[in-house]
Amino acid sequence: MKFYIVDAFTQRPFGGNPAAVMPLEAWLPDALMQQIAAQNNQPETAFFVQRPGTNGGHFDLRWFTPAYEIDLCGHATLASAQVLHQFLGYAADTVVFHSRSGPLPVRRAADGRLTLDFPSRPAQPLPVPPPGLALAPGRPAPPCLGARDLVVVLANEAEVLAFEAQQAAGLAAPNTPYLGLIITAPGTGGVDFVSRFFDLGLGLLEDPVTGSAHSNLIPYWAERLGKTELFARQLSRRGGELWCALRGGGRVDIGGYARAYATGDILL
Repeated sequence: MKFYIVDAFTQRPFGGNPAAVMPLEAWLPDALMQQIAAQNNQPETAFFVQRPGTNGGHFDLRWFTPAYEIDLCGHATLASAQVLHQFLGYAADTVVFHSRSGPLPVRRAADGRLTLDFPSRPAQPLPVPPPGLALAPGRPAPPCLGARDLVVVLANEAEVLAFEAQQAAGLAAPNTPYLGLIITAPGTGGVDFVSRFFDLGLGLLEDPVTGSAHSNLIPYWAERLGKTELFARQLSRRGGELWCALRGGGRVDIGGYARAYATGDILL
């Protein structure tokens, strides 16, 4: 079986978020796909199968971390579209992936930028910070919002860069209601907002660039900044850039570039 490793939300080597992508002719057993994802040991492994009778434009798509299947993943969706265009001869400018989160169209621009059409997931303000989030003594609690992930809004980019995972260690408990922790703040120098993402289910492992987190972040920052088109950076060590837009109908656009890193074969 062919596999590809693609860095998403970047144009440079060793940047962005790596994803393994595996096109399949038919679905493998769930347990086997989870084993493959664990062996790949990438933040996500995406598997897709072409839908019959759709003239090649529609695919069913699933995403697995090394430990579990996830309901929505931006960077591995971007990577899957890149594989279709770069390696599998897909020529149309739009591909539609069907997922547990509904249809997810991906549009390709003339310069190669890919734009995800994703659901908007506005986070709701929380009256008090959740237990387990360690706040600096004597400082007021930052705004916190909850959706699939917990969103903590800090004052500036420097605070986001200085954030240590130990500040959220108490959240990474078996009974946490959140999949991940997003920390965010206003950006500078033409960047509207910045963020980082920590996976609470994988021991606060930092995710390099998290497309799905922007389903939460775009509606928040669009309202706060009074604009519908935004440019964002994720401030992990690898880093990534995202061109974002709030659209009508409960949707957001999350755009970025992707760069193939490796191709190979899995032998089972």
